Amino acid sequence: MRAIGVNHYGGPEALEVVELPEPHAGPGEIRIRVHAAAVNPTDTYVRDGSRAERQRKDPPPYVPGMDAAGVVDEIGEGAGGGLALGDPVMAVVVPDGAHGAYAEYVVVPVGSVVRAPAGADHAYAATLPMNGLTARRTLDLLDPEPGATLAVTGAAGAYGGYVVQLAKAAGLRVVADASDADVELVRKLGADVVVPRGDAVAERIREAVPEGVDVLADGSVQGELLLPAVRDGGRIATVRGYSGPEERGITWHPVWVRDIAQDRERLDALRVLAESGAVTLRVAETYPGERAPEAHTRLEQGGTRGRLVLLF
Repeated sequence: MRAIGVNHYGGPEALEVVELPEPHAGPGEIRIRVHAAAVNPTDTYVRDGSRAERQRKDPPPYVPGMDAAGVVDEIGEGAGGGLALGDPVMAVVVPDGAHGAYAEYVVVPVGSVVRAPAGADHAYAATLPMNGLTARRTLDLLDPEPGATLAVTGAAGAYGGYVVQLAKAAGLRVVADASDADVELVRKLGADVVVPRGDAVAERIREAVPEGVDVLADGSVQGELLLPAVRDGGRIATVRGYSGPEERGITWHPVWVRDIAQDRERLDALRVLAESGAVTLRVAETYPGERAPEAHTRLEQGGTRGRLVLLF
């Protein structure tokens, strides 16, 4: 099968078309004929050597991709889960060696795949699983009380946008950051209060909520700079494994989507929210798979709103 991966670590140009043996669904597994794979910042770590130590156990090529959308192609023994051949589906993929979503076929545990949202094409469906589950895990770890105030940084991004929308669906008050160009977008996502983004965002949040927010989701990866925004005893959720200094009883909660990558109930709940309009699927641009270097270049330039998506 055709896939996109790297034989040698490097910049976007290191991505190339590779030929791999077709995988097949074993017991408890589903094979997906992939039609779309979202491009995420974590994919660049597979490509550039940031995860070389973890990847050393496998020979190259290394295939990135944590989001796949397509159709059910094979169903392993005991893996129906209400799915049938040909059903449009979306899945979260945990990359490992040559196993990643940038491929014509991917095999995943049945717990990692659900029907795609009705009315969403493959490109849009591919934007939801990984970022949506990461946002869901964020709120589970923060465990805010009903009506609590949540701050979200990086709110215009894919992860931050989903946190905003899931928080509003849960009845929370949301304070979010945005650049001047993104204020209207973040308001449409549901933020109750929008403050300017940047190094002073904690002070801007504190001005809006003088007592400090109860919980905070750090989508902009600003770490301890955000401590002043949070009340004593509050909680901060972080991506990329960051854990900052504990002070004033504030606790840090690193979010790993791998922890719920086979939580079919949560993934399907995201589908329901997308169908209801409570969660918005956003595609910035699509590229044929062989143009993955262009997509990675565009991602690393920053400022995309919605996901870049590779088509297969």
